Amino acid sequence: MLSSLSSELVIVFGSGNGMLNLIDRSWRILATAIAFTTFGIGGLLLRLLAFPLLQLCVRDRSRQIACSRLTIQRSFQLFIKLMRLIGILRYDIEGIDRLRRQGQLVLANHPTLLDVVFLVSLVPNANCVVKASLARNPFMRGPIRAAGYICNNSGAGLIDDCIASVKAGDNLIIFPEGTRTPANGKLQLQRGAANIAVRGELDMTLVTINCRPRSLTKGLPWWQVPPRRMHFTICAKKDLTVAPFLQDANGEASIAARRLTTHLHQYFTMEHERHAGA
Repeated sequence: MLSSLSSELVIVFGSGNGMLNLIDRSWRILATAIAFTTFGIGGLLLRLLAFPLLQLCVRDRSRQIACSRLTIQRSFQLFIKLMRLIGILRYDIEGIDRLRRQGQLVLANHPTLLDVVFLVSLVPNANCVVKASLARNPFMRGPIRAAGYICNNSGAGLIDDCIASVKAGDNLIIFPEGTRTPANGKLQLQRGAANIAVRGELDMTLVTINCRPRSLTKGLPWWQVPPRRMHFTICAKKDLTVAPFLQDANGEASIAARRLTTHLHQYFTMEHERHAGA
């Protein structure tokens, strides 16, 4: 009789490990909702309280931007720590010292929704190119304006704005894909990042971002959490110099940008496949 009852309980509730996995996954769904709600509220508080107060206390625009970027960096660091603390993710950072220099063009692949949060938390005085729709978002437009981030609706002046940002000492973060990597894992790079590097004659700091199991990808809702907590590996590689691409193209910027885009596509695809097979 006890054996029969035990079998029925296993059928209803599953094995011990299965029950623990169910509880863990349920908690991570709730924890993710808590984290994203906290993120939204934090952005709203920065917009309504922190940045207006900063504008009253600091009149110089360049100092306002520097203070705003530091505030955002610290906020993102706290957000990452919160997600680790409540069991959503783990992470390893490699080559972090390469991200602490000034005047860098930082290029990274873009597998998840959290990539910009991680990079801004790691890179001092970070500037970004943001979508126009994000700049109108009530939770995000305050921090975006206060930090002087570059909006992608500036048309022909976008590349010049990006080059000027790096040469002024900012660390400009660009995702050459322009959006998150599709669920099928096939990268499609835009030529904008290469044009910035070529026309500004800027060397690039390449960063690879890997997340296993895959989650928060394009087209995947936040509540579809993976079977175990996400593990991010973020690695800053040695700089990629732009001079060889200009030399091979005899100084023709359009040709150099096309060849550099092809090289970046091959590089990030190879890194993605290497991690996928690990």
